[in-house]
Amino acid sequence: MNQTNQMTVVVTGASTGIGAACALDCAERGMTVFAGVRDPRAGEVLAARGGPSLIPVTLDVTDEPSIARSLEVVEQVVGEGGLGGLVNNAGIAIGSPLEVIFLSLLRKQLEVNVIGQIAVTQAFLPLLRRGRGRIVNMGSIAGRGTIPLLGPYSASKFALEALTDALRMELQPWGIDVSIIEPGAIATPIWEKSEMMAGELEASAGEEGKALYGEAVIRIREAIVQASHRAIPPDAVVRAVHHALTASRPRTRYLVGTDAKLRAWMVKWLPDRVQDRLLTWALKYPRRA
Repeated sequence: MNQTNQMTVVVTGASTGIGAACALDCAERGMTVFAGVRDPRAGEVLAARGGPSLIPVTLDVTDEPSIARSLEVVEQVVGEGGLGGLVNNAGIAIGSPLEVIFLSLLRKQLEVNVIGQIAVTQAFLPLLRRGRGRIVNMGSIAGRGTIPLLGPYSASKFALEALTDALRMELQPWGIDVSIIEPGAIATPIWEKSEMMAGELEASAGEEGKALYGEAVIRIREAIVQASHRAIPPDAVVRAVHHALTASRPRTRYLVGTDAKLRAWMVKWLPDRVQDRLLTWALKYPRRA
């Protein structure tokens, strides 16, 4: 593995939140960072904070020409040295009862959080192989256990767990380590975006959907607000990403946050029915008639 001050890293979804924090941290440690942003204005703001070693690239993980253009920019800089790390952080959170979710939204959730991650990984793998680099996927504790109405988001993170496991084994002949970060509640703008989208979904659910799931939506929105209040800063996630990129023996999984560790314990040791009862009680979710 290259020394930290010689590493070149690509971070997707770097406009705000965890992605921006990771990109800035890597730059502060002397790495050359290509920060993927969809809005060039966000890239300008990030570059002003990160200095000359932080290079914004316009990158939409759902747009193949955008990925190809970003690859060209990165390849021109790294050359034969290759790439030291790829942090697949880009993602969105969509919540809805599965009975009433628009299939276009479900496809969007999977397109961004699953297909997009593989599209970017495929594009940058030749450079990662050349540089004997590493891949860090940004998962979630929701990838181990879901709650009602977050099925779409959790499904995408469950899928990312499987893809990470497959990549880790498939890429071992070239010494490319693959890790996944599994945070709990982290204080980032995704909470505000999720709340706004929840309001839009509620408004578009129709009278039948509201009649069936109105109380459930209220309970889950309350739970999301409470989670946002106890969310921890992104620092712990940033430390996990740095370890995954630079440690001589990175972990395969990084649980981040007390709530993530508690949920992981529940999934591992408690029967499904017991978990269902505990979550129903904790969320004040409507009970079986």
